[in-house]
Amino acid sequence: MTFTADFASTNLSNVFASGNQLANAVPATTALFKRLNIDDQLAVLWYVYTECGRSITPAAPGAARLQLAEGLLNQIKQMSHAEQLQVMRDLAAKRDNQMSRSYGILSPNTKLAFWYQLAELMMQGFVVPMPPGYQLSRDGEKVLETIKQLDFGQQITILRNTVVDMGVDPLAD
Repeated sequence: MTFTADFASTNLSNVFASGNQLANAVPATTALFKRLNIDDQLAVLWYVYTECGRSITPAAPGAARLQLAEGLLNQIKQMSHAEQLQVMRDLAAKRDNQMSRSYGILSPNTKLAFWYQLAELMMQGFVVPMPPGYQLSRDGEKVLETIKQLDFGQQITILRNTVVDMGVDPLAD
């Protein structure tokens, strides 16, 4: 069976209809997220951190060693908006370059905190903001709405599942 975005989208709707929310929502939502285009992935991350962020923020920065990512964040802040967006796209697309390798060696909790901090920097104007009027795809909307409905632990698990695979781990071979 081929697993496509359409299958994931349908499966995500079936998860809630079938009552298996706790068992299936995290893997189904994670799978659908990973099938979104890169810009929708970045938009969902931004929306999740800004809309759900008030409940997510205590877990991400508090549990992570953000100082390990500060050098990377400072490099990003020094770039033009076009370069900042390209770095985020490169991380999400797992493009092999120095920034992706630097990100790739971070721990899962530090990666969570890294994206939280990027969202904060975007809101503060230090990092390229979301384009005005950006429209998520239908599947992007489904992912975002599903994440909003889940409990805190499920939200964190989905975020962790999505950001851990971003970048390039130079130690993994």
